[in-house]
Amino acid sequence: MSAAAELGQGVKAVIPAAGMATRFLPATKAVPKELFPVIDKPVLQHIVEEAAAAGIGDVLLVTGRGKTSMVDHFDRRPDLEQRLTERGDKERLEAVIAPSELSEIYTCRQSEPLGLGHAVSYAETHMHGEPFAVLLADEFIDPKHELLSRMLELQQRTGGIVLALLEVPPEAVSRYGVAAIEAAPDSDDVVRVTGLVEKPPADEAPSNLILIGRYVLPPAIFGAIKETEPGRGDEIQLTDAMARLLDKGVPVHGIVFRGTRHDTGEPAGYLRTIVELAWDRDDMGQFRDWLATFMEEQKDA
Repeated sequence: MSAAAELGQGVKAVIPAAGMATRFLPATKAVPKELFPVIDKPVLQHIVEEAAAAGIGDVLLVTGRGKTSMVDHFDRRPDLEQRLTERGDKERLEAVIAPSELSEIYTCRQSEPLGLGHAVSYAETHMHGEPFAVLLADEFIDPKHELLSRMLELQQRTGGIVLALLEVPPEAVSRYGVAAIEAAPDSDDVVRVTGLVEKPPADEAPSNLILIGRYVLPPAIFGAIKETEPGRGDEIQLTDAMARLLDKGVPVHGIVFRGTRHDTGEPAGYLRTIVELAWDRDDMGQFRDWLATFMEEQKDA
């Protein structure tokens, strides 16, 4: 295990996953969006694998009505395992068992979705006064980038808040939380965050660096959430709670991520993610050939 992963030992993660995913209706009426497959592995498993690669072995899912199947995915299936064993299908047997070995999975239910800050507040008793990671349930990053490991290491040094930031075109900032920043010494991708704004108009945004769905937070965030009034959409925003801690002098740093972020939160991004991952898989050669041919045909259509 790497030194970065060892830092994650004892750190817990919370995955807020109680949303209704209305952009995917009617598909999400009965099937949680978090279990939508990216080829043959659900989005949620990619996220838990990312946490496990950073050494995090304790994950709390904050769920909602109709989402118990998310927990089932990380449980054992003796009947299915027996059938695969009888068939001698070792590869699929290992794939079926793998989710149960990633992490200890715990769950609690958010009574109603009242914002990301409200969802994170449900993790307070589970975290026992220790820093923890928050991983949003509709995006994931290849563990080879070690983003989460680096965030845990930075938080251990600073003791404050650590954010993952991504540069986007200025016209896109109004959809996200946005950071005001200043350079930190001795690093080209670590910055000091001096301000946070939730979904500002493009002409009022302090930068084009948005918050993506990875946070490492100190336990003081729970008190800040309790003090935070509902904001945009009548929801308690995590960005507002973090801004409250920033105003109180809690250090906030960001890592500017320059790798690939797979955003499955809306249909177009979900489809892009499937194509991107399929393109890189050795067993998807037929799909790559078909896609290349299909795109050529569309040029002439």
